Amino acid sequence: MRRAFRAVVAVVAVAALVTGCGTAGGVDGDLTDDWAALPAPGPFTPAAGVCQEADFTETVALPAYTPVDCGVPHRVETVHVGSFPAARPAPPPSGSTELRGAFAECDTRATGYVGDDWRAGRLRLAVAIPTALGWTAGSRWFRCDLSEVDTVEVGAKVVARTGSLRDVLKRASPLRLSCQQSRGGRTAGSLTLVPTDCAARHDAEFVGVWRAPDGRYPTKSADWAPLYDGCRTAIGRYVGVPDDPTLRLRSAVVVRPPGAGRWRVGDRGVRCYLRLSDRTVTGSLKGVGPAGFPARTR
Repeated sequence: MRRAFRAVVAVVAVAALVTGCGTAGGVDGDLTDDWAALPAPGPFTPAAGVCQEADFTETVALPAYTPVDCGVPHRVETVHVGSFPAARPAPPPSGSTELRGAFAECDTRATGYVGDDWRAGRLRLAVAIPTALGWTAGSRWFRCDLSEVDTVEVGAKVVARTGSLRDVLKRASPLRLSCQQSRGGRTAGSLTLVPTDCAARHDAEFVGVWRAPDGRYPTKSADWAPLYDGCRTAIGRYVGVPDDPTLRLRSAVVVRPPGAGRWRVGDRGVRCYLRLSDRTVTGSLKGVGPAGFPARTR
């Protein structure tokens, strides 16, 4: 009898304990109804404003996506992430309207990110897209990546850097193109421009970017004429002299269009340089006017 009474008391105590725990602190005892629903799974999309230690790749898979803070050494900085139309069944090929549109958006965003046309610096812009597998899984993004290069001449190599490129061309920077010293032969193909301090004697200077209209990549002499004319206009504007026939007597013109592959994806930015064939100067020629930029006498 005593043993049965103790059993009843134990059951009552346990019931009271459970009841007390279920109502204490306003908890209703349902362990599932107060949890927020988990978000629906979606395709992978990279982030902007982060950097990558590895070199740029044209397609990016989730396992290879390892963003780092731009304060550590890196080789790529993502300045913008845009999107392709959801209905497109496969990644856009090089030269397609969609990829050209992506490059145009990246071009604008990169210029806003660094504070000037990114081509005014030792920078390279590229567009990365998802892999075919990622596209099948629903990814429709494109990534706008900037890298620092050791030169904007042929054979440029990406270099590791520390620090973000945000607003880097809004201020004085060793990345900004300025005075140059020419090296090599008389033909454009054999001429190399080497950056130099404007305080040192030099014979060339970066004057700006001319944007070529759509058309085929220049391969013949006639194809190059508009590029030289466009850059000659850029020289006149930069130096502060009239764009008239005498401008040809004041300076030679060096044009540096993007490569054929970049032209195919929509890059039309041509880097323009003046070059003095009869003398060297110290200091920048920006805004010097006709007196500071005289015509050649021979």
